[in-house]
Amino acid sequence: MDRNSIIGIVLIFLVLVVFSVINQPSKEQIEQTRLRQDSLRQVEAERARQIQAEQQQETAVVNAVPDSVQEETRRKQLENQLGVFSAAAVGDESHVILENNLIRLTLTNKGGRISSVELKEFKTHDGQPLILFDGDNSQFGMNFFSQNRNIQTDQLFFATNAPELVRVSGQEVRKGDHGDEKLNAENPGDSKSVSYRLEISPGSFMEYTYTLKHNSWLVGFDVKMEGMNTVVASNQPDINFTWSFDVPRQERKSQFGEDRYTQIYYKFFEDDVDKLSSSKSEEKNLTRTKWIGMKQLFFTSTLIAEESFPSAQVRSTRMDADDKYLANFYAGISLPWNGKPQEKYGMTFYFGPNHFQTLRQYKLDMESQVYLGYSIVRPVNRYLIIPVFNFLRDYVANFGIIILLLTIFIKVILFPFTYKSYVSQAKMRVLKPELDEINAKFTQDKAMEKQQAIMALYKKAGVNPMGGCLPMLLQMPILIAMFFFFPTSIELRQQSFLWATDLSTYDSILDLPFTIPFYGDHVSLFTLLMTITTIISTRLNSQATAGATMPGMKTMMYMMPVMFMFILNSYSSGLSYYYFLANVITIGQTYIVRGMVDEGKIRAQLMANKKKPVQKSRFQQRLEDLAKQRGVQPPKKK
Repeated sequence: MDRNSIIGIVLIFLVLVVFSVINQPSKEQIEQTRLRQDSLRQVEAERARQIQAEQQQETAVVNAVPDSVQEETRRKQLENQLGVFSAAAVGDESHVILENNLIRLTLTNKGGRISSVELKEFKTHDGQPLILFDGDNSQFGMNFFSQNRNIQTDQLFFATNAPELVRVSGQEVRKGDHGDEKLNAENPGDSKSVSYRLEISPGSFMEYTYTLKHNSWLVGFDVKMEGMNTVVASNQPDINFTWSFDVPRQERKSQFGEDRYTQIYYKFFEDDVDKLSSSKSEEKNLTRTKWIGMKQLFFTSTLIAEESFPSAQVRSTRMDADDKYLANFYAGISLPWNGKPQEKYGMTFYFGPNHFQTLRQYKLDMESQVYLGYSIVRPVNRYLIIPVFNFLRDYVANFGIIILLLTIFIKVILFPFTYKSYVSQAKMRVLKPELDEINAKFTQDKAMEKQQAIMALYKKAGVNPMGGCLPMLLQMPILIAMFFFFPTSIELRQQSFLWATDLSTYDSILDLPFTIPFYGDHVSLFTLLMTITTIISTRLNSQATAGATMPGMKTMMYMMPVMFMFILNSYSSGLSYYYFLANVITIGQTYIVRGMVDEGKIRAQLMANKKKPVQKSRFQQRLEDLAKQRGVQPPKKK
């Protein structure tokens, strides 16, 4: 920074200071502002006292009316509002627990609905019971017209004869930590059902039945409408089923955590899976849908149609900067109403982990809710990384060791290409004297001639300058696939290794009292180790290709690790750990291969190749033959 720039900055600073001093309010202005604020507070307090007095007066008037008159007035109001459903609008709320060895459902007679769902095998990041949705922060019920009145069943009281606790038991079957394809294998376990009935008159009722099997994440949800054609408007083509809830935060708040992966997924009938945005509020109208999934990072609540939902509206409303809730999910589903004496609707809920193998077993493409990356790298995760990872899990319990073995496996597969890459780099390195001569011969304004001379040298010596790029091209899909695999793998959730308490999120060895832009408010040791080893690996690689890399490119090569340090500081520690291991193995391979390659022998071979005449390729020979046939003489060599 030169002298004029420094003087300019100082002057700007002084101007700002003088401006702030000049515009500072006087003591009289401050006192007037204080008096005005005190007056406003007194007016607001007086208004609040008046409102409270009016409310007390209204309450006194109501209390003066006999209870029988109040009840009759209330009854007439409900009849006017709800018609034949008015009797169900009054009642006391009670709950029934329906549970198996995996999930606990809390059912309520108010609306006959699922009030909350707890996954018994999991805890939140701070050790609390993991609740997918709960109580008043959810909506669940039918909406239809009866006698020109809008009826919402979630406000009506259903009847049930179920006990307070219904537990489904059975023989345990072998399964993985988070369920696998053997989860729903033949099992002699029990299944239990709880029914809630909204009865209008004898023979006219609406009934919800919830069925839960042992060792299953699925909850059967059957709706039966008997004799309801006499009270439900016959001119409406469908009944709207509404399911909505606020999504509670389950994981530690992070820049690349739950917020990034919380969204609604849906599958069109016999068609593809699509989703709403995870970064902004969005709403869509759907046609013929097989299932709708309310998905978080590691867990999902999915409603599956027996056949398909004719139409539906889904909406995701983001709750930015909220420490308790991530979003509000809404699904308004149209169920066909034919006005028959008996109507039935069969549905199934999936409440469970967002685990690839568990979701895949249902053969409904629900595993698409596990985000495995872009279409070009998703097959790498699905057909290479996940099978190897699951295989290692059968024999190794420590996930840090599993990631180590997975890294070694990938490096062993790529080693033949890595060896060829190093040999190619060695050939380019032994040509350094010739490359220095070419660089000295051509000035900067003759960059094209210099590049042509370098390529001619490579061709005469039999060197492929792109040979060192092959391993990188093969590794890139794997590196990118890992970028999506580790943060979304529920297997790593709350699994500790060394100083990292949870491999699915960032590790922190130091919490900062401030936030660094793009970096965060903590220091991740795995990310630092990854950055250091990447710089060392880059240094070794630049030495291996000395003279063949542009100066500007070298600077960029060292900037990239620093940029990734900022990006990955708040990312999955399992991912940083994997990149760190990959770098360590790469550095070791570099020294091992360097000892295996005789550069003197390579130079002798290259010099011998250089003296040989360059053979023409078949394509070049064909061009010359075609030119001769047309009477065109090829250019003579000078």
